[in-house]
Amino acid sequence: MDTSPPAAHSQRTDVTVASLKETLSHLFPQVDQHWAKPLDAYASAVYRIGGHRTGCCARDEAMALLQNCIERAALRMEATSQEAKQCSQQLVAAPVIQTGPHCHLLVEPDAFYTHLFSLLGLNANRLQWHIWYSASTVKFIEKPKKGPGWLSLDGEPVNVFGLPRRLMDSYSICGLNAHYSFKLTGTTRDAPANPSAVRLNALLPQGEFASAADAIKTGNQALWKWAFPAQPRLLQLDDTDMADLVADHLDSPGSWLSRQLFGNGMLAAAIIEAIDGLNAGPWAGWIRSTTDFFWGLANGKLFPLQLGNLMLTARPGKARELRFEPAALAAALRRREIIPNLFTTFLVASILPGIRVLGGCRQAVYYPLMRHVFSSALRQIGAQDLLETLGADVCPGVWGHRVLKPVAPSPFRELESSPLPHLLNMYGSQSLQQACGGLENFVGDPLWETLAQQIADGTVHAGSPEWKFA
Repeated sequence: MDTSPPAAHSQRTDVTVASLKETLSHLFPQVDQHWAKPLDAYASAVYRIGGHRTGCCARDEAMALLQNCIERAALRMEATSQEAKQCSQQLVAAPVIQTGPHCHLLVEPDAFYTHLFSLLGLNANRLQWHIWYSASTVKFIEKPKKGPGWLSLDGEPVNVFGLPRRLMDSYSICGLNAHYSFKLTGTTRDAPANPSAVRLNALLPQGEFASAADAIKTGNQALWKWAFPAQPRLLQLDDTDMADLVADHLDSPGSWLSRQLFGNGMLAAAIIEAIDGLNAGPWAGWIRSTTDFFWGLANGKLFPLQLGNLMLTARPGKARELRFEPAALAAALRRREIIPNLFTTFLVASILPGIRVLGGCRQAVYYPLMRHVFSSALRQIGAQDLLETLGADVCPGVWGHRVLKPVAPSPFRELESSPLPHLLNMYGSQSLQQACGGLENFVGDPLWETLAQQIADGTVHAGSPEWKFA
């Protein structure tokens, strides 16, 4: 199951910004309460979880494994053992992570303003760590001259790694097929970069990295210390961290995930069946069925896998077959032969441990639908305790990416010219309605336009069974 944001596939409809706002307000009451309030009030609210966290054995186990994952990642970025423990303990006290921006450099405009938004919420709640899961199962190019392999500086596209297009079109940034280093160049590899790129390159770490994602994560630590020295510290996770986290579940004797999802295959089959049912109804298109639970990874490229007869099989032309059982999957994850897909990632990083996730316009819808899919499957196997635990979650997923519309052509230039406290005060004092502008990421999105029409005509509503676990 490929549960990354799906490609547009339906016809464009004439839906206004006002109707899209009504749709957001209808599905997400917490947004409706904040349109006229300052942005920092909304940011504070999404990072604040009141009351006691609901738990059960499966949830407590998943939280402990996620805390171990967090501590490992913090230690890798040279945090002390005490600091790493503080970061994992924050996750229990304030179970919220940012999951919106893909694995981009900090100063990429789409990511930068989301991080500013997160800083507003973190500071309001006096949190010491900005925990961010960044999807790295993405290609260097996601749109023309846009993606982790490109960066917009002063309105010009800059090639982050100086790679030719043939090495960016088909390759994932999590691939271990080559060594990568920062070589910020112009649109052609031998063209000099603009002055901002030269200054930025001097801030980035030198040397080679095993993957582009590793380079970006290391680069972001350097940029964070330069840009936000007095702010909460950054902990960036990506899909290799998620691969190890899933493997931890599978290697743990008697773990819930190992027994239920990878035991007799009943839960896995129920999940696939629930996604197929979702795609046969009004929520079609929000969750795609491209790969089942994992991606295959070879020579820097991802490929889909299909589950059948407790075997994961690659499509014709790729001789790859793997038993769908804990030991085999854990070993393949540790060898980076497979990578969790987004459903599996959200299962171990959010749904099971009970973590609120902040995401973009597509995630705001497909994440509650993932919870519906998982809950539907739980009913089939009779996992009532976990089902009740999920039902008690409060706002498990909220809109928290691309909430703040970029206003400057280059965040890097804005950081150089404006003190960070000034930026936070300036953006945080805007109303949510002002800050998000014309909802550009919603307008023109055929799925959102269709959803707005479905809500207007009553086909879909906030009380629908699919929305019970939102």
